[in-house]
Amino acid sequence: MSEEPDDRSHLLFPVPYRQRLRRAVPSLSEILIGGPVWALWMALSAWHALWLREHDATFHLQSVLYLYALGGFIAWPLALSAARYVARDRAVETRFAAFLLCLAVGTVATTGFLFCLDYRMFYSQWHAAAGSRMWFFQFIVTSVSAFYQFLVLGLRLYLPLGAIALVLASLWLARDGERRARFSARIPR
Repeated sequence: MSEEPDDRSHLLFPVPYRQRLRRAVPSLSEILIGGPVWALWMALSAWHALWLREHDATFHLQSVLYLYALGGFIAWPLALSAARYVARDRAVETRFAAFLLCLAVGTVATTGFLFCLDYRMFYSQWHAAAGSRMWFFQFIVTSVSAFYQFLVLGLRLYLPLGAIALVLASLWLARDGERRARFSARIPR
């Protein structure tokens, strides 16, 4: 006589690390559809924030929009994987919080990193020879300064549309995880 495991068997027998990591990776369709949509929302958010402040006619508008779009595109699969790994088999509220946190931090960190690379490229012409002690010091100081500048000046470009997109995407992803959990519970093993 074999007994069916109850719904809470995943709590008694946790999923192994590799299997959990494998389940967290988004599918190709989620990356190819969600990534461009998230990138478009981030670029639209930056444009809208600049338009509200009447800076939409700036000389570098196209570069700024590309930066925010690329940051959103790269951040989407990374944040999605991190949130799914953290929130696997958790309540809807926990999944919502995980998606909200991972999407926010991931998008800001990725876009900030891209800004740091661009900033570093510009200022590298005045830096010491690559590999020297002074170069490492200049590299670190320039990168930290660039990220700080992005946080102070660039973070506001995510408001108000980026915050709305963040909450809506987190709600959708948290609910989608609930539907997946119910569907996978019905599949016989």
